[in-house]
Amino acid sequence: MFLQYQNLTIRNAAPRDAVQLAEWWNDGAVMAHAGFPRGLGVSPEEIRDSLKADSDETRRRLIVEKDRRPIGEMTYRNKGDRTAEIGIKICDFSEQNKGLGKILLSMLIAALFREMGCEKIVLDTNLSNKRAQHVYEKLGFCKICVLENSWQNQLGEWQSAVCYELRPEEFINYLEESPF
Repeated sequence: MFLQYQNLTIRNAAPRDAVQLAEWWNDGAVMAHAGFPRGLGVSPEEIRDSLKADSDETRRRLIVEKDRRPIGEMTYRNKGDRTAEIGIKICDFSEQNKGLGKILLSMLIAALFREMGCEKIVLDTNLSNKRAQHVYEKLGFCKICVLENSWQNQLGEWQSAVCYELRPEEFINYLEESPF
């Protein structure tokens, strides 16, 4: 996948990105919302090996760039039945709270509906992540359920998740020249 909009790029993660991904994934501040306040403790070599299994048919880890500089990551996973599960993380804290999330998600979602033939996109987020929920709902995602105390983070603290889904007819695209 290679998507561009203005100064933003979403591209497939490549072996050369393993050092950057390891830096982000091992940073507890970056990974806390995903349940890893101590980071993942993964090496660049492990990430390089893992990326080899990525394919358009199964899953992709994606690098997000602004002005050709990596600022975060996205993922999509083929769940079967024309359904994709997605995720986003803007890892560079200086780029958060600037409205980039809804633009980047619009780019990815439009491509999944248009190019990958998806008919439904699903995701989940921590119930405490109100900022993410606000963005997802602005894009048209519908809340499906809340899973109370459904998993524990690295510190053994119970966490709750909210699950969302989106269909093409509900999608609110934030790109000026909508490709979808």
